[in-house]
Amino acid sequence: MDADQTLDATGLLCPLPVLKARKRLQALASGQTLHVMADDPAAIVDVPHFCAEAGHRLLSMDQSGTVQSYLIQKG
Repeated sequence: MDADQTLDATGLLCPLPVLKARKRLQALASGQTLHVMADDPAAIVDVPHFCAEAGHRLLSMDQSGTVQSYLIQKG
């Protein structure tokens, strides 16, 4: 699935990946998707928690080496 927007948050530490994702999602319409890339170990916990709390849907979560990839659908 292709994302409507992509956010490269590699190199950023907690809480910046989630804060930047929140800001980017605000600009999207409900149902659109955001692909987030992060390498902060805390993002593995932070991103799913953020999605659950904010009403967004985490469509996929993958890891390749140190980089995690998340596909989020705006709620």
